[in-house]
Amino acid sequence: MHQFQPLDPSFPIARQLATDAAPVVLVNLFTMDPADEQVFLKAWQDDAAFMKRQPGFISTQLHRALGENPTYLNYAVWESTAHFRAAFSHPEFKAGLAAYPSSAIASPHLFQKVAVPGICVS
Repeated sequence: MHQFQPLDPSFPIARQLATDAAPVVLVNLFTMDPADEQVFLKAWQDDAAFMKRQPGFISTQLHRALGENPTYLNYAVWESTAHFRAAFSHPEFKAGLAAYPSSAIASPHLFQKVAVPGICVS
């Protein structure tokens, strides 16, 4: 099973899941040993297929960092933290975590859009 390492140690994913917000964006940074990259990709694909079937899921996109070491960023949009919490806590999702290589470290964090006048909307 892979490990979770919070982006903000004072507010890990468990605390974020208890916060009601809508919509939310999950940003998840993954690192792993190069030899485990293909196993990671298969596990992530299976998780993404599961999440895609869950209520409140809007979209996801996986990005690979430039360079030799496998670093990935997943960006997923959800209608609310309640929807994401239900999917993240689902027994099928939890069971799927065992498919990730032991070297994989995930750093998930939930975000909300911010309005900046003249630049972007919330």
